Amino acid sequence: MPDILIEPKDCALVLVDQQAGLAFGVGSIDRQMLLNNVIALARTATVFGMPIVASTSATKVYSGPLMPTIHAAIPEVVAIDRRNMNMWEDDAARGAIVATGRRKLIFSGLLTEACVTFPVLSARAAGYEVHVVGDACGGLTPVSHDLAMRRMEAAGAKPTSWIQVLLELQRDWTRHETYDGARAIVEAHGGGYGIGLAYARDMIKPA
Repeated sequence: MPDILIEPKDCALVLVDQQAGLAFGVGSIDRQMLLNNVIALARTATVFGMPIVASTSATKVYSGPLMPTIHAAIPEVVAIDRRNMNMWEDDAARGAIVATGRRKLIFSGLLTEACVTFPVLSARAAGYEVHVVGDACGGLTPVSHDLAMRRMEAAGAKPTSWIQVLLELQRDWTRHETYDGARAIVEAHGGGYGIGLAYARDMIKPA
């Protein structure tokens, strides 16, 4: 049976340009929700021991550094700054991805139309399996974000969401080594689902 579900040992998380200067332009999703989703995704990668490659662009002239609340979730990750839109065309950024040894890449970034789409298409052309976390990416408008997602999907990238990534990695709530970490992420970032998990833990007692 082919391995159609992602496993932590195969994956690396790629964060592209999660910077305030670019977040100002996001109109495809509520910005606070976007930030919540990116932090949840970054925490997920940490809990499951996945390597994280972060890259930023134009930090000094426009976009600013990796957003502080994201950096606080992954303080050990040093973002690789670059000048071009396509991080795959930057030797240091591409080299960091290649150095992980992982062939399945999970992308999150800003803006969907450019700095996410371009390296996703390049990674696909290089033979990588790519998953794009649509609710952890932001576009200028809902329409342009959707068109970018559709273009990446047409090239073979797999659209997903942060909660699907977490649940797919966890797969079985009896995986005790990641249970507490995964559950804590859902409770903190999962909206009603997280509220339900917290309620079940605190209120529903076994007979």
